[in-house]
Amino acid sequence: MSRVGRQIINIPDKVKVEYNNNLVTVTGPLGSLSQNIASRHISVEIAGNILTVLRNREDKQTKAMHGLYRVLINNMVLGVVKPFSKSLIVNGVGYKTAVSGNKLVMNIGYSHPVEIVAPKGITITCTTPTEIKVEGISKEQVGAVAAKIKAAKPVEPYHLYGIRYSTEQLTKKEGKTAGK
Repeated sequence: MSRVGRQIINIPDKVKVEYNNNLVTVTGPLGSLSQNIASRHISVEIAGNILTVLRNREDKQTKAMHGLYRVLINNMVLGVVKPFSKSLIVNGVGYKTAVSGNKLVMNIGYSHPVEIVAPKGITITCTTPTEIKVEGISKEQVGAVAAKIKAAKPVEPYHLYGIRYSTEQLTKKEGKTAGK
């Protein structure tokens, strides 16, 4: 059984956390995030610079929600202090990317350039024409935008052309062999 929900969350000095009417609001130097606590069986207690997520019942669903909401709130506290980021690598002959305003423009083997607009609170940068970095204070949004970019050109298994995460390990498939 996971005991993630029982761990306390230390609130840094620069961060302000409020809990009113099942809504947790975290404000820090980089911005503000909110999370609605949907379960009536979960409550949040703030004492000084320590936040504790408590459960009011002991059934299976409440235990699962306990850990989930603790991790969501912890990610909000971490995100308003230091932004989350994901790095992607574009691999292919003639593949390149560029940022134009808040749009990522990718030439990735299609007859037209693929454009992805960054939502509010997300920053997309291209350090080189084949590297993309997605940053933001919301871990959920950063992951969703990075997944959307990756889905624009999935990696094919024979030459490994496509878009992948920088931490992803890929295995190249062996091609067909000539006659016996």
